Formats: sequence, C-alpha cells, structure tokens
Amino acid sequence: MNRLFTYPTPHKGNITEIHHGHEVADPYRWLEKPEAPETRQFIAEQVALTEGFLAEIPARAQIQARLSALWDYPKYQAPYQRGERLFFWKNDGLQNQAILYVQEGRDGEPRQLLDPNSLSEDGTTAVVGESVSDDGEWLAYLVAVHGSDRTEIHIRNVSSGQDLPEVLAHTKFASIAWLPDSSGFFYDRYPATQAADALYQNNALYFHQLKTDQDADQKVYDRPDNPSLAFPPEISNDGEFIVLRVWHAAISRNRLYYRRTSADGPFVQLIDEPDALYVFLGNEGDTFFLHTDWGAPRGRVMAVDINQPDRANWRELIPESEDAIDSAGMVNNGFYLVHMHHARHRLTLYQKDGTLYREVDLPGLGTLAFLQARSADSYFSFSFQSFLQPPTIYRYDITADELTQLWDVPTAFDPAGYLTEQIFYQSKDGTTVPMFVTRKKDLALDGTHPTILYGYGGYSISLTPAFSPAIAQWVEAGGIYVLANLRGGAEYGEEWHRGGMLGNKQNVFDDFIAAAEWLIANNYTSSAKLAIHGGSNGGLLTAACMVQRPDLFGAVLVGVPVIDMLRYHLFTSGRYWVAEYGDPADPAHFDFMMKYSPLHNVQPGATYPPTLVYTADTDDRVVPMHSLKYIATLQEHDSGQNPLLLRYDTKSGHGMGKPTAKLIDQVADLYAFLYRTLGIA
Repeated sequence: MNRLFTYPTPHKGNITEIHHGHEVADPYRWLEKPEAPETRQFIAEQVALTEGFLAEIPARAQIQARLSALWDYPKYQAPYQRGERLFFWKNDGLQNQAILYVQEGRDGEPRQLLDPNSLSEDGTTAVVGESVSDDGEWLAYLVAVHGSDRTEIHIRNVSSGQDLPEVLAHTKFASIAWLPDSSGFFYDRYPATQAADALYQNNALYFHQLKTDQDADQKVYDRPDNPSLAFPPEISNDGEFIVLRVWHAAISRNRLYYRRTSADGPFVQLIDEPDALYVFLGNEGDTFFLHTDWGAPRGRVMAVDINQPDRANWRELIPESEDAIDSAGMVNNGFYLVHMHHARHRLTLYQKDGTLYREVDLPGLGTLAFLQARSADSYFSFSFQSFLQPPTIYRYDITADELTQLWDVPTAFDPAGYLTEQIFYQSKDGTTVPMFVTRKKDLALDGTHPTILYGYGGYSISLTPAFSPAIAQWVEAGGIYVLANLRGGAEYGEEWHRGGMLGNKQNVFDDFIAAAEWLIANNYTSSAKLAIHGGSNGGLLTAACMVQRPDLFGAVLVGVPVIDMLRYHLFTSGRYWVAEYGDPADPAHFDFMMKYSPLHNVQPGATYPPTLVYTADTDDRVVPMHSLKYIATLQEHDSGQNPLLLRYDTKSGHGMGKPTAKLIDQVADLYAFLYRTLGIA
C-alpha cells in the first residue's frame, strides 16, 4: 500500500454483536470512552498528524488574515422592548462574544448590561439565552461553559447591574417565563442527580422566587410516567395563563397544556396527542391562537376556545397556503406570518379575524430572523440578511407602512461584483429540489472553479440565505458556494421533512448527490474541484455521501457528525433522535439504517476523497466517539493516498456559544485543507 501518510495504528477490539440475524463488528468501541488513556493517546496522535499537515500549507496564514478582516464588522441583533427599556446584543467586530446593551426608551444612550467576555479569558464561557421581565427590571441569563449544552441561570438587576446571589443549575435549553409582576419566573430543569444513562430525562417545571435559593424552588409540574417529556413554559400576552409546549426532544410534534397563573391547580391538557406542531401565539380572553400543521402540512392559524376545546369547534383564521409558515406571532392586535417561499422569506400581516392586512416589502431575497414584536404594539424590529448582505436591523412601523434601517453595517466585503442565483434541479426520484449558488458575476462556467456544496437535510430545519464572512472569503478567492435545500428540512412544510426522515433518509443523500451531479454537468465545477460540507446531521450527510459516491467529490468536510447509527441513541440526548432516524432495535429500522450508516459502509480497499472530520472535546450533543470511530475506520480501510484527517478542538462543543477566535481558526483550518486538496493556488 503506497500511502503518503503514516496513520496511527490503534488496536482493534474483538467485539461482535448479532443484530436481527446480522453479525456486526465494532472493533473501535473503546473509542467511546473519551477519558481513557488509550483514547487520549489516539486523539493526540491524530491531532499531531493534522496540525503537521495544516502547518505545511502556506496559504493558511493568508486565509486567516482575510477571514479576520471580513469578520471585523458590527453585528447586531434586533432590539426588543420591556417596560420602557430597549435591549439589544452587539458585537463590535472581533469580540469573542456579543455584549447585551440596554437603553432608556428609543432615544436613550445605550449602556452595557452584560458582557460575556468578562466571564472567561478566552471567550469560551458564553451567554446562550436570556429573558427580561415585563417591566424591564430583571434579566435572567443562561451561561454555558466550553460549548456544553448544560447551562446555569443567573439573575441580574437591570438598574444596578448587579447579580443576585442565587444560581440555578441543572438546565439544558431552558425556557424562562416571568410572572407579570416580575416577582419570579417559571423554568424547566433536570434533576440534580441522576444516573449517566438517564441524562436529560425527567425534565420538570419549577417556579423560582427572586432572592431565594434554588433549593426553595417549587416544583410545578412533571411527568414521572413519561420521563422523556420536557416542559418549556411561556406566559400569555395578557398574563392570565401559563402555557406549556410539551415536547419530546427533537421531534416537531408536541402537546399543549395550560393553567391560569393565578391558580395552583392541575394543568389542563388542551392537546395531549402529539400528532402535529402546535405553537401558542397568544390569546384574547379564553380564545387561544395557534400556529399548527395539523391537517395542513404547510401550516395554518387556528382559534381555539378553551371552554369548547373539541377540535370540531376550532376555527381556521388563516388557511394553509402554497408557502409553508416558518414562524408566526402576534403584533398590532393581529398576526404576522413569516412564510417560506422556495427557501426564502416573505412577511405578511393579518388582522385578528384572519383577514389579510398587508405584505411587507422586504429588502431583498433573503432571511428574516429575530423578529421582536409585542401583541399590542404597532411596530416591530427584525434582522434581514442574504448571502451578500450582512445581518441588518430594521424597524417597521405598521401604521405608516415604513421600514427604517437602525444601524449601518460596514464590512470589508463589496458585494457589487457577485450574484446569487436560485436553481431548481431534479433528484434521483424526480423530485424538484432548490439550491442557491453564490459566485462572481463574471465567472466563466468552464468547470474549473473550486466549489463548496453545503447541506443539512433533517429535523425540519430549513436552510435559507445567510451572510457569512467564510462564504465572502470563498467567493472573493474565485470559489463558488452552493446551499442545497434538501428533503428533511421544512422549506416546503412537514411533508418535505417527512420525505427525508426514517425510511426516507436516503432521499436526503440522493438530493445532495444530484446537486453535485448537476453542478458538474452544467460546468460550474468538476469532481476534482468539488467539496461537500455539513455539520451535525449535515455531517452524517457528507459522510454518507462520501461512502456512497467516493468518486464524485474532490474533498469532504464532516463536522460534528452522527456516524454510528446503531449506537447513536445510547449517548446523551441521542435517544431523542429516534423519531428522526429510527430505532436500531426495530428490525425494519435496522435494515434502512444499516444501508446508509457511514461507519458500517466504509469499504475495505476503497479510495476515499480527501476528508477532514472535525469535532470537539465538550460536544455533549453529538459526542466525539462518532468522529473518532469514523476516522479510525477510514484510515484502516482506505487504500488511496488522500489525506483522511481529524481536527479535534478543545474547550469547545457542538457549536453553541463558540467564540469568534475559535470560529476563525476553524474556518481557516477547513479552508487551508480545501486549498491544498482542491489545488487552489
């Protein structure tokens, strides 16, 4: 075997199991123990190999310098109002973490309220969520360390800037719902102690009274009979109800319970059949307004009288349309709906009876995010971006029909010479799939251009146009950036999602492969110049595609991936992904999962394209064992001369709260790898 690389040669265990009559070997199961000395040695050897490879790429320093320049622009999130105060996040440019500011009224002078950069020297402690009381006097904020999904809740007085002494632990993705009088809040948390294999089970709803210890918090609701449920709370716009969107992890179907905030009785199970998505938008007295895809896979808005909750009594206010509802809420005593029109956003306003009021002209074809509205206000703010426009904050006055940009966002990227085109192509089964292509306007389509094809395809997560300094750097250098809107997402509603989950998962890979073939056939690029990239479920995507079609790609980036489809459900929150991927204990599920499971489809003697797998030590969502077992298996079985490498970050997790410095370092490494393997000068 004539290899250019000498890979580590880890020992192989002799574990073999029988699954539904099939013998399945798992020689690298020992890599599932991250703290074991032999695992640490394996990681150290892989890191040394990768760092040595990247250090020999002269372009890396230039890439990092340009990325830093492109990253150095002010980044805002849309302001929101509580009481008379306005709150907004801002990053001056290269700060590791954005800072939360507050100002007194629209004309007040902003002042720093919370600077997460002060929580750690290297920016690896992050604030990953916050909630401000209705009077604007109290801030509850969630702190995560090293990218972990685990958080703690701290509480700060907005006037004084001082924290209360109590810290609320044992939270993960917690929601916070303040009482109208700001005396305390409801939040969901996990038990203080539980066995490791029960991690993230037995969620419960608690009430915290300000200026008391967590030990005094009152448990309000739990379901020991169904420990997989979680109970994120919210308070209705009139303060009369506490509403629970009861969910089972990552699935897009939920229950809906409620109770009056003034009562201590049991919760009413308004919807206890998780057969669809049910989102509480607000209420008018005892009438609840819901965004749901029940009976309407692209979504609609319903009115439910809680005194007559039978579905036969529900009233449809806004019917399903050709465009799926991406998000909805209440404003101006009516509704706003953000629709997904071929993977880009439309914004429409409706009166409370469901009558169309107005479609708002957005600044272009792109993505609307962080829309901040209150049900009675005649104005709202939001962020808008595209591949060529950085996130820009706007305020919309409904009465005046006036859109105002709040802040200038100067960047080092000049979009004038670039374009984004949307292309519709045919997948293997004839389904039409959209993709966005961003490139220089004058680029000759001669098949020579290095191209990144990015995808995700799962969990009802839609990919829409978004600005990134990384994309800007890539197209500046003459590359093409492509975003494919694969099945499994929600670009066309729940049917699009279901077309890429469970036994339909192969459709996602077929969609991605078809996108690659279209780009090559139409002379945008060639196999030798085409890289694919995805993270998390998108890492599963790129890993599955590379083992199915190793001839099609010039390089592969596999980020924080799900790889071992027979054991993914045994780690941290993996048990909650069964509704998306399947249960390997089910013979029918085992059959379709084994056909694409990347770990189990690496072929001995095959030649795989240059591959960089990346993960991190504190990723407690998709644990590193997936990446470790995959890279060990690839290096063992590959017979070619292409680099198959592992990037292993430290003090970092799945991606949430990652500091700017680490983001730039990661992209610089990924691009340096692509420059070398795709032959970019």
